[in-house]
Parts: sequence; structure tokens; C-alpha cells
Amino acid sequence: MPSTFTRRHALKTLTAGATLMATGGVPAFAEDQTKPTPLAAPTESSWASFRHGPAQQGVAKTTLSKQPELKWELKSRDGWVATCAIVGDHVYAPALQGYLYCLHKATGKEIWKYRSIDDPDEKKFAPGFKAAPLVTASAVYVGDEDGILHAVDRKTGKRLWKFVSDAEIAGGVAKYGNELLLASHDSKLYGISEAGKETWSFQTDDMINCSPAVAENFTFLSGCDTQLRVIDLKTHEEVRNVPLESQLIASPAIMGDLLYVGSHAGELVAVNWKTGEIDWRYVGDRELPYHSSAAVTKDLVLVGNHDKLMHAVDRKTGKARWTFATKARIESSPAIVDDRVFFGSGDGNIYGLSLADGAEVWKFNAGKAVNAGIAIGEGCMVVGEDDHNGRLRCFA
Repeated sequence: MPSTFTRRHALKTLTAGATLMATGGVPAFAEDQTKPTPLAAPTESSWASFRHGPAQQGVAKTTLSKQPELKWELKSRDGWVATCAIVGDHVYAPALQGYLYCLHKATGKEIWKYRSIDDPDEKKFAPGFKAAPLVTASAVYVGDEDGILHAVDRKTGKRLWKFVSDAEIAGGVAKYGNELLLASHDSKLYGISEAGKETWSFQTDDMINCSPAVAENFTFLSGCDTQLRVIDLKTHEEVRNVPLESQLIASPAIMGDLLYVGSHAGELVAVNWKTGEIDWRYVGDRELPYHSSAAVTKDLVLVGNHDKLMHAVDRKTGKARWTFATKARIESSPAIVDDRVFFGSGDGNIYGLSLADGAEVWKFNAGKAVNAGIAIGEGCMVVGEDDHNGRLRCFA
């Protein structure tokens, strides 16, 4: 269960002089792209939300080099825990220091930065961004640790509006029609208009950490009240409630009639969301928490655990296909591209494994814990370190 102790307390005695900076000496992309092309709407090859699409399956629809090389890196005082978004020529990177950055994908050059507060004084605490952004054709939506959802103009980096909930926002925003779906630690799911006005809300019994998944006209919530909830987005009423007997930190993934989510108690479950029945339950050798959100293919469910293992589970049977051991717990949500899965570990490494057998096919030593989720879009992979002066890195 994440602590409610915020960075505001931890940073009271710190000097805020450090700034985010580009690190020199790292080669840029082979092509010389000094000027990004005009803004484009997200496509399938983008990574425009936390798990790449409303079903939150974590599967990229782009290509990535067989041996991705580091192209650039960026340092931030408080590190990076949020999954980035990649759309067109730009990377949208939320930092714990309280900035949302729009970066040139090829070079890491800053296009604009947006601060969570209006005060430009670096010594004044700014609520950080732990949630992944949602990028649309015109805007970037991202929640902060003080419970404010920010709508930012993609072109200018200026605020369009803000919506205030009553507690931290840890999950990304989903979109259904002309509405945004926002879950908050205040235990509510909000429907918000594109103008930033609340249109409806649904009350749960405890904090919600997840990014809401969407399938058909339903959304799905996994939260600290131990319930998996299915909510009809036409009536705004709960149509199903599945008790899972554990707090839920991870976000759900949907494929067909089945929903996949790991619990804080150490159980990965497949739930038929249309009937409320449990299709299968998977438990590793040690029942430790799943905070990583699962990636799902037609054959596999892949998810990291505090037992230091990446687990690949047969999607139909719920039986283990393979596991891969790291040296620290895994909270990073994995991303799949072609026949590989990529994820970070608390041991300071970023791994690439073969989906077929879990064999290591690539590794990069970051040096600090990598708990942020992986983003793979537009031919590159972006992920940040979760530590003081942590680096955001782009590989291609």
C-alpha cells in the first residue's frame, strides 16, 4: 500500500537549486531532425496513454531496434516515476519535481515545460507528477500529487484549465466519447467534460490508484477497497462488483471478456467482467505484492512482482510459462513490442526478454531504481529512474 506521506514533507529542508538538464555526449538519432514536424494526432504507432489504449494491454504498435541504443538522457532532481507518452515527434514527460516536459523525441531538446503551480520560484514546492499523461490531438492531461488534473495545450505548453479533486492522483486519465475519466485517492471516479467541468462522479470505499480501463461502454476500477468494479458509462451506475479480498494498486488490463490484474496480497487474477466469475488465479512461490500493471497478448499475461521476478502466465490456463529473476522488486509496468517485453527493476537495470522463453536479449544498467512504466512508441523507448537526480532515457 503506498504511503500517504508526500514529497512535500520530505523536501522541506532541501535546497531547490537543481534543475533538469540535458546530458551531453550521447548521440542523437541518425537522422538530423533539428525541427519537429507540426503536431499530429496520436496514431497506433504512438504511446499516448499509460498502457497504450483504453484496454490497457501494454502492447506497442511500432517497431524498435533489436538492440536499442541510448540516444539521449535528461536529469531531474527528484527523478521520474510516471510512464511517459510518445506522440509524433514529441515525448511528454511528467517529473516528480513538478514539471511536465514536452521534449523533441530525436534529441531530447526541451520544446516547453509546464509547472504544476504558477509560482516560478524554484525554491517553492511544486506538487509532483506521478501519473502518466493522456495525449490527444490538442491537449495533454495529467494529474498531480495534490489532486489537481491539469489540461495543457500541446502546442504552447500553457494551461487550458484545471480540475481539483480532494486527494492525490496516481493514475492516468482515460477518455470515453467527449468525457475524461479520472480516478483519485479521494475514492471517487469523475466524469469530466472537455471544458474541465465535472459531469458526474462515482463514490467507492477507499483510495483509487489505478488508471481506469475502458471496453465497450464500461469502465473498470481496481482500488484499495478490495473491489473490482464495473461501471456503465451510459448510466454511471455500477453493474458488477467483484470482491478480490486485497487492496489493488495496479491498473486492470482487458482482452475480450477477461480482465487481468495483480493484487497487493500477491495474486494475479483473470476475471470475466461480464459475469463476475474468476476464470483463474495465479500465485507465485512467494505471495508478495503486484504493483506492476500487466501486459497482455493473445497468449500471455506478463507482470512484475515484489518477489523480484517477471512472471509470464498462460492467458488461457493461468499456469506459469516462465519467470525471469532480477535482484530487486519489480514495480515497473512492462511494455511489449513484437516478440519482446521490456521493463525496469529496482536493481537499477532495464531488461528486454524474449516472449517465447524469457531469455534475456537486452539489458541496460541505469544505476538507479527503475520503477516507472515503459513507454514504446514512434520507434523509440522512454523510461525514467526513480531517485534523486534520476535520468529519463530514450532508446532507439
